[in-house]
Amino acid sequence: MIPSVNRSLPGPTINVREGDTLVVHVINNSTYNITIHWHGVFQRNSPWMDGANMITQCPIQPGYNFTYRFDITGQEGTLLWHAHVVNLRATLHGAIIIRPRSGRPYPFPKPYKEVPIIFAQWWNVDLAVLQLRPAPIADAFLINGLAGDTYSCSKNRMYNLKVVQGKTYLLRIINAALNTHLFFKIANHNVTVVAIDAAYTTPYVSDVMILTPGQTVDALLTADQPIGLYYMTISAYISAHPIVPVPTDRTINGLIVYEGAALNTSPAKTTMPEGMNQISTAHRFSSNITSLVDGPHWTPVPRHVDEKMFITMGLGLDPCPLGTKCIGPLGQRYAGSLNNRTFAIPQTLSLQEAYFYNISGIYTDDFPNQPPLKFDYTNFEVSGDNEYKMLFPERKTSVKKLKFNSTVELIVQNTGIITSESHPMHLHGFNFYVLGYGFGNYDPINDARKLNLVNPQMRNTVGVPPGGWVVLRFIANNPGAWMFHCHMDAHLPYGIIMAFIVQNGPTPETSLQPPPSNLPQCTRDPKIYESPTTNVDLSY
Repeated sequence: MIPSVNRSLPGPTINVREGDTLVVHVINNSTYNITIHWHGVFQRNSPWMDGANMITQCPIQPGYNFTYRFDITGQEGTLLWHAHVVNLRATLHGAIIIRPRSGRPYPFPKPYKEVPIIFAQWWNVDLAVLQLRPAPIADAFLINGLAGDTYSCSKNRMYNLKVVQGKTYLLRIINAALNTHLFFKIANHNVTVVAIDAAYTTPYVSDVMILTPGQTVDALLTADQPIGLYYMTISAYISAHPIVPVPTDRTINGLIVYEGAALNTSPAKTTMPEGMNQISTAHRFSSNITSLVDGPHWTPVPRHVDEKMFITMGLGLDPCPLGTKCIGPLGQRYAGSLNNRTFAIPQTLSLQEAYFYNISGIYTDDFPNQPPLKFDYTNFEVSGDNEYKMLFPERKTSVKKLKFNSTVELIVQNTGIITSESHPMHLHGFNFYVLGYGFGNYDPINDARKLNLVNPQMRNTVGVPPGGWVVLRFIANNPGAWMFHCHMDAHLPYGIIMAFIVQNGPTPETSLQPPPSNLPQCTRDPKIYESPTTNVDLSY
């Protein structure tokens, strides 16, 4: 048995219009603690509804329920909902589709049909096993819940998308995989990207896409090829070597079926990026997308920066407990590192409750604006005690406080302390402008001159290039506690996490309001896993 929502995989698609109020009743009939995160939803004036476990709420315990209620404003496109308790997202996820308000058109030709396409990973083990460090390799990938003809137990079960020649389809693509960036390609077809992370883009034509865990792409597919069968294929993009063991030939297929096609013919095959470490292909797609200037909900980049942070990000080490054998370098355990801090998830009270009620002992507000040591970030070598200390980040629940309505710039620098790999960094409660991507160590003079301040893409999740950097900017106009973390679930226990606390503004409307009276309460020792699960009911 697997955890499921309303007994389906993926879970139900939630359809709303911009400006709607969404009410979702979550009834936890499972034996797991549960929260549901509405990934990418701004949660303006509703930070208690974000669903971040032990950050904005304690989990919904088995046998209990909680109602999420929030407005969806200022964004259109495709997002996702998923469990925000480690690893349950593997099967507890689904699409959120936000269409324009009634009477308002898309900023592109109306498609003939809209189709959600959700990628996921599959393990032939109980999800509790995924708590192991490192997590076991997935047995398969899924397209809308099916593994397709390259996986032994599902050769006759493959997702089929039936199309009519000459018609255009809006594919609403979601990568809900726990830990893997995925390439996506359709044989002999190009697509036109029109939105990412529920933010409209300048139309961008491509024959291949890359989605990190947590990212979404809206793309127009025109059925403009001869009538026939065409594979749609996903394959893994693995940028970390050599510490991450992966299968070298794992691809999963779905099928585009033209109306009138002979079903006994062989499908046209995709040519996926060669090898699994296709950094240049991923970078080309990710960095070439720009925002649709003057499109719905577009806003110009703020030029004045109030708070500037330089954040080194990657893996470090955690001392191996006495009497334990650890498999990491130097016989230690892996740990996450943001400015040489490993985030410790609160255990007795949610971070936001501690902030609201001014309860001490849960967190400190001393997250640094820069790492404790300047070094060659992408070519790290231990040459003395200072560098050795950088191997072992300090473990604590530290946050960064931001003044209301301040403009924040984050330079996120990937490091090679243990290994260099792409990390999908997700910010709760906000979109950010992605002003630039690059490789090597960020140059505050030369690289700053190249930043896009005119039409940068807007996202809630960005892949920081392996051995590289991104520059992000956002306006802290949403009071509350907001996670900023790697969206690879294997890295959450490592602690590649920090949190922002946005302080109150001058009015009640710009201030954090009291929590709802039925906000779930923590047990004395909140545990993520109890025993094999049954089902979670979700209604809206």
